[in-house]
Formats: sequence, C-alpha cells, structure tokens
Amino acid sequence: MSDKKEIRSTSRRDLLKLAGLAAGVAGAAAAAGTAKAATPITREKDGGYRETEHVRKYYELAR
Repeated sequence: MSDKKEIRSTSRRDLLKLAGLAAGVAGAAAAAGTAKAATPITREKDGGYRETEHVRKYYELAR
C-alpha cells in the first residue's frame, strides 16, 4: 500500500466550462432578483391634447 495522496488537477478546458456556467448562473440570479411589479398607468379622464405653457414655448422656439 502506498501513502501517496492522489491529487487531481482540473484541466484548463474544465476550468473554462465551470467559469462559463458560473457566469450564466450569476446572470440569471441577478436578472431574477431585479423584477419589479408593474404599476398601472393613470390617465386623466379627458385624455386630450393640452397646450400648456412649456408646449407653447417649444412651438415658439421651433419656428
């Protein structure tokens, strides 16, 4: 019997596979953690076009 310990080294190819897998998992976890609840869009009842002061100023400067 031998008292030598077996040392297993990871090849470069295996290391790159693991790095790619880890990056994919990290990206998926980050994307899943940033989901926000949708907020409903509130609109005014009339919903029509209003020419406010800043809109008038824009039209004046655009001429």
